[in-house]
Amino acid sequence: MSETKRKNFSGEFKAKVALEAVRGIKTVNEIGQEFGVHPTQVGMWKKELQEQASSLFDSKRGPKPADPSASPERLYSEIGRLKMELDWLKKKSGISQ
Repeated sequence: MSETKRKNFSGEFKAKVALEAVRGIKTVNEIGQEFGVHPTQVGMWKKELQEQASSLFDSKRGPKPADPSASPERLYSEIGRLKMELDWLKKKSGISQ
């Protein structure tokens, strides 16, 4: 048996081939021959690109949602807790201000 390794193609390469197929200037066979890929694979990448193209524009611009862990009340309570710990440690260690 012959041992052949599978070719791993980068996402950039796949996108390049798929875009070429979407343009429709060349046939799938010509594109496959040019890039060294089987025509069936070119067709699969083209189909995948067309199906996922709409998701590129789904995200909306604008301010990002505020992080709930950064709420002012939580931050002030954290500051108070740390200040109390610092005062306690100073008192225990004998350091005075």
